[in-house]
Amino acid sequence: MTDPSPQDGTPRFGGLRALFVNCTLKRSPDVSNTQGLIDRSVGLMEKEGVTVDQIRAVDHDIATGVYPDMTEHGWPSDEWPQLFQRVLDADILVLAGPIWLGDNGSVTKRVIERLYGCSSLLNDHGQYAYYGRTGGCLITGNEDGVKHCAMNILYSLQHLGYVIPPQADAGWIGEAGPGPSYLDEGSGGPENDFTNRNTTFMTYNLMHTAAMLKAAGGFPSYGNQRSEWDAGCRPDFANPDYR
Repeated sequence: MTDPSPQDGTPRFGGLRALFVNCTLKRSPDVSNTQGLIDRSVGLMEKEGVTVDQIRAVDHDIATGVYPDMTEHGWPSDEWPQLFQRVLDADILVLAGPIWLGDNGSVTKRVIERLYGCSSLLNDHGQYAYYGRTGGCLITGNEDGVKHCAMNILYSLQHLGYVIPPQADAGWIGEAGPGPSYLDEGSGGPENDFTNRNTTFMTYNLMHTAAMLKAAGGFPSYGNQRSEWDAGCRPDFANPDYR
């Protein structure tokens, strides 16, 4: 495949929008090691002309639950409906967070649950709302589990409708047990070639896939339109008997 960009110095991926959701357990302004890895990917995207938005989820009042607006289900407040519009505005979604007890942290899981709560909404083509978007993840921590955490996130995103490119995850973990975190002096994290390579490949694969989907007008809609299925138009299946 040829290089997708013109060779006149214009941004290679101009017109794309990305959203990074930092699922650290630390509220601002505390230092987030996950943010350190996010910054590497964001820098690459912005250099290529992508408009980047960022959310530190724990700074917001995101209610627990699996419905679009939890104030309709007994919660006194919920910022998710406003945050969700920023999800819909993005061609690329990157969930980033820490490993705790060998698994994704609680904030990551809450964000995924709220994404799931909106997954039945439909886009303009009658497909589920996340179709035509691209997803990836970044993981940090001081214990093993990067691949386990990435598997959970990437499975969840593709199940909801996101397209997952090749090698759509990256991460850094220090020596097992207590020790320096990614941004700590002497950790070796920011200089780690394996992490830097994977972060770079992930970032470009996300941009390539998002650009192809955008150029194609989204993900093809034949055979996957919920609106058509509900209307009884079911490829290779007899229309249901509504009598």
